[in-house]
Amino acid sequence: MWEPFRLSLITGHLFYVEQARKRLLSQFEDIEGEADKAAEAWLDENSHRFDPDRHDEGQFYEAAQDEGIEFYQLLSDMRDRTRLSVIAGMYHEWEKQLRKWLTDEIRHWHTGGIVHETVWKVDFGKLLEFLESLDWEVRRQTYFSKLDACRLVVNVYKHGKGNSLNDLKQSYPEYLRDPFSHIGGAFSGPNYLDHTHLSVNDDQLLDFSGAIVAFWKDVPNNILNHENLKVPDWFAKAMLKDQQASSHQQVGNDR
Repeated sequence: MWEPFRLSLITGHLFYVEQARKRLLSQFEDIEGEADKAAEAWLDENSHRFDPDRHDEGQFYEAAQDEGIEFYQLLSDMRDRTRLSVIAGMYHEWEKQLRKWLTDEIRHWHTGGIVHETVWKVDFGKLLEFLESLDWEVRRQTYFSKLDACRLVVNVYKHGKGNSLNDLKQSYPEYLRDPFSHIGGAFSGPNYLDHTHLSVNDDQLLDFSGAIVAFWKDVPNNILNHENLKVPDWFAKAMLKDQQASSHQQVGNDR
């Protein structure tokens, strides 16, 4: 990877995270205070309805408190969804940049279109197989678990139930909030959690961000050819199709 390009990827990523925290997530820093204001606003708006001869003053304050609690919960849910949206945007941009970088590099030694289309279509696990066939063992690096967790979190946020949710429960249950964890019991534990319990805090967002930066820093400057290099089957098949298509085109041109 060309060093100025590496730096531009890292700079762009850090700018996204910094500005998302500054312009979006910072708006949720005082949810408690805003909930209190919502309760006060309810009292102001409904004070004209209060009749001391017919109404219990305590009930009015209780209703205002309920309004504040509901406001807090709705705003808290919005904050959590906003944070997950920031994480999804961060992850998807990283993955697109990775696939584009790979196809751009492949063009230096292979010109067929099938390989390039295949790199864009295969799942992330197959991309890792390809990188590891080049002696870059991404899955053994310390940052990989955070990248993998981020991928699963984003998939669960997007799709809800499915294989990613099952994998998240199995490998990274810390991203699922258990409402009964403090009391335990029969209905507590990963088996009773679903996509509605997905939860990521600010520190975990920064962990994901740090893993992406660590990944870009870890990309080798050069990957040299090896005599015994063996690419994954899916990549080899795509290359073969490109070679066959090129041969057919050449035969057509020679006629």
